[in-house]
Amino acid sequence: MQANTPPTLQSLPARDRILLTAHALFYQEGIRATGIDRVIAEAGVTKVTFYRHFPSKNDLILAFLEYRHLRWMAWFVDALQRHGQVVAALTPALAEWFRDDNFRGCAFINSVGELGTSLPEVVEIARRHKHEMVSVIAGLLALSNKREQDAQAMALAVDGAIIRAQIDQSPDAALQALDRVLTALQAGQ
Repeated sequence: MQANTPPTLQSLPARDRILLTAHALFYQEGIRATGIDRVIAEAGVTKVTFYRHFPSKNDLILAFLEYRHLRWMAWFVDALQRHGQVVAALTPALAEWFRDDNFRGCAFINSVGELGTSLPEVVEIARRHKHEMVSVIAGLLALSNKREQDAQAMALAVDGAIIRAQIDQSPDAALQALDRVLTALQAGQ
C-alpha cells in the first residue's frame, strides 16, 4: 500500500494555487513587494483565472490573512497541547516557530505595518487574530479575576518576543526574555 503523499501545487484547484502561492510570497517577501504578476506566474494561472477568483489584490490580501489566521491558530493550539497546555508551554511552542527556516515574524503585525493605513480591513483581521490568540492563552490560565488581564499581558509579551526574534540573528534572547516575563506574571509580580 502506498503512503498518501501531499498534493503538488499544480494538482490543486486554481484558487488554492493562487492563495498558497500568495501566502508563501506575501509572508516571505512582503505584500507590497509581491506583485500580482508574480503570484500569477508562480501559481501557474492566467490573469483571467486570477481575477475570476480575486477581483483585486486587496481581495487576495484579505484571503491571505484569513488563511494565515486559520493555519497559524491551528498550529498554535496544537503546539501548546504538545507542550503541556500550560503557560510554560508558550515558550517551547514559540521556539518551534522562531527556529523554523521560514520564520519571518507575525504576518499580522507585518501586514498592519505595511497596509494598516491604506487597507483598514487588515487592521480588523489582525485585531481578531490577536483577540483569538489572547483567548487561547487565557485558556492556559487558572480561573481568576485577573485571568483576562494576565492573558493580555502574556500576549503582549509574545508579540514582543516575535518582533525580537524577527530582528535578532537568533531567537534565544527573545525566548529567554519571554520566559522571564511569563514567570513573573504567573508569580503575580
